[in-house]
Amino acid sequence: MKPKKILKGILISVLLLGIATALSTQFQKWGVQELITTIFVFAVFLISLFTDGFIYGVVSSVVGMFLINFVFTYPYFELNFIKPRNLISAVIMLAVAVITGVLVTKIKRHEAIKAENERERMRANLLRAVSHDLRTPLTTIYSASTMLKENSEALNKQQRTQMLGSIQEEAQWLVRMVENLLLVTRIDNSTIKINKTPIILDELIDSVVTKFSAQHPSQKINLLLPEEIVIIPMDSILIEQVIRNLLENAVFHAKGMTMITLKVYTEGDRAVFEVSDDGAGIEEGKLKKIFTGNYGDRKDTSRREKRFAGIGLSVCATIIKAHGGTITAQNLETGGALFKFTLEKENSPDDE
Repeated sequence: MKPKKILKGILISVLLLGIATALSTQFQKWGVQELITTIFVFAVFLISLFTDGFIYGVVSSVVGMFLINFVFTYPYFELNFIKPRNLISAVIMLAVAVITGVLVTKIKRHEAIKAENERERMRANLLRAVSHDLRTPLTTIYSASTMLKENSEALNKQQRTQMLGSIQEEAQWLVRMVENLLLVTRIDNSTIKINKTPIILDELIDSVVTKFSAQHPSQKINLLLPEEIVIIPMDSILIEQVIRNLLENAVFHAKGMTMITLKVYTEGDRAVFEVSDDGAGIEEGKLKKIFTGNYGDRKDTSRREKRFAGIGLSVCATIIKAHGGTITAQNLETGGALFKFTLEKENSPDDE
């Protein structure tokens, strides 16, 4: 067991036993002796409930038994286990501690299994989202490269240029897909922690826009940023990936979209990022599962849309969750979709 958990368990036990002792002392002054045992039994129950394993509850029940016998049972400040009532109280507290510990352990084990099943479901969704898509670019690259190698002389310059462009496009997509999968694997591994460093918002956005514009030179972005300097602790590479994925999601999925807006503002100790478009919006049935790695029915989408479906948004949700933030998606009343995520910002002297 980790030292922090051990210390937490000890503090909870001491605190609850201290409260039980204080309440029992007051009830003794009021002449209500019969409730003292109940108070300690309830304290042992709470200790067993809020700590891991059996040890804290069992030890607390033993300590409580001695406290009741030594402090609150006549003759006072003497140990006396001859009376049946004292032995019954001790047995009851031990039984409560063991039973509660067993139940809590089972509940936590069930929650752990449920969480693992959810992770497995997410992995399965991610695999389903990319398994068929990986074949298409690989087939295109293989076919085009084979054609260039075996029939290069029979192709004119325009055909060769077109094939090389297809190879380049498919290779770029494969690189992005592998990057996303590696990010999901990295963050899903509980042994790897997010390395947060203070990043100035303007520098982050400049880097994102520069890289996005290189890939999509014809797509303009409407930027709305705060005038003040905003510093956010983050893994800048991962957060850049989130923003780029959201921007590209609008490019490939927002039907009828003419403008993408990237807006950032602050709310209390949080920085809020919004990526919105003026397209057709998202079908209501897809909103609920849009971050699961299974982006709706992929049969009714074009080949290009299929290739960019699901995985990017799942990556976004994983990264933001790992940063302790939240991410949501909704349709705008004016038309289009809005993706919003929050990150905790670094407080400035003015905030303090």
